[in-house]
Amino acid sequence: MKQSIAHAALVVRDYDEAIDFYTNVLNFTLVEDTYQPEQDKRWVLVAPPGAGPDGLSLLLARATTPEQAAFIGNQSGGRVFLFLRTDDFWRDYEAMVARGVRFVRPPKTAPYGTVAVFEDLYGTLWDLVQFKDPV
Repeated sequence: MKQSIAHAALVVRDYDEAIDFYTNVLNFTLVEDTYQPEQDKRWVLVAPPGAGPDGLSLLLARATTPEQAAFIGNQSGGRVFLFLRTDDFWRDYEAMVARGVRFVRPPKTAPYGTVAVFEDLYGTLWDLVQFKDPV
């Protein structure tokens, strides 16, 4: 049996502002943006560069209730929620800083690799990480 996680839902305030941030600031690819009229929503997938067809993508899910909106930017209770793996930490860190990404914890070397914590446009915490060994 072979299984994998295809998508992770990320609750956002607005599709277009989220697409703009992920594609223009984080350099993700817009994989799909399909309107679903029966539900008055969109199926929006973005993926980091090099993810390939079998890589995890983010499903940008617009909040439609006050309960959902309360979790925008805090889906993991203030912990790092997502981990963006890179093959060149310093290249990507410098590019992200130049594009205005806010890092809330500076780069550090840890036993597993080099890491820094940044936040997305809503405050969701991410690790930018280059692992020492493939995991």
